[in-house]
Amino acid sequence: MWNVTPSNRWEWDVLKDEVMKHGARNSLLLAPMPTASTSQILGNNECFEAYTSNIYTRRVLSGEFVVVNKHLLLDLVNMGLWNNDLKNKIIASNGSVQSIPEIPEDIKELYKTVWEIKQKAILDMAADRGAFICQSQSLNIFIPDANFAKLSSMHFYAWKKGLKTGMYYLRTKAAVDAIKFTVDSSYLKQPGTNNTEKPLVNETALAEVSCSIDNPDDCLACGS
Repeated sequence: MWNVTPSNRWEWDVLKDEVMKHGARNSLLLAPMPTASTSQILGNNECFEAYTSNIYTRRVLSGEFVVVNKHLLLDLVNMGLWNNDLKNKIIASNGSVQSIPEIPEDIKELYKTVWEIKQKAILDMAADRGAFICQSQSLNIFIPDANFAKLSSMHFYAWKKGLKTGMYYLRTKAAVDAIKFTVDSSYLKQPGTNNTEKPLVNETALAEVSCSIDNPDDCLACGS
């Protein structure tokens, strides 16, 4: 099914012989799932998922607490870059480090949020794991502005890769960012923080009313 040839690092043939001889206690063993509560207990992110933000607030039954990507924090501390000014810049950038000039490029590449990683790459990695998972993966897809075309393309690609679960949850972004009360307003106005005001467009763009797979109801020919 997966067309994967196991490497010689592990004794797979010996394991197969042992299972054939003695059997297995459980027929199914693995089903990785991104559960928030159990991962937070040990200070980890959800299962195999990348961080949605390098700094964010987690709300649970007992209250709210701030979650920081501890690996990023450790690297920045060791490089002598971590300070209150940098912390505010990351918060103002919605937990992203991509637009902060003082952070090196290799750190930016390493600590991309899940929104900044191509979902095709996430599907490829899920397919690489799939050969060694006997059940399935609770694979979540993160698309800020999902539409019919993107979802169709994603589903067909996952199906061709052999994934049993192409998408467990679809995560999208809110149309408007939350107001950052704890950050000085000067940080929000800096270039690259994704907080610049966008002009409102009252006129309907011609592209939105043209014949498209994303809006079949707006096409006179399709809707008639």
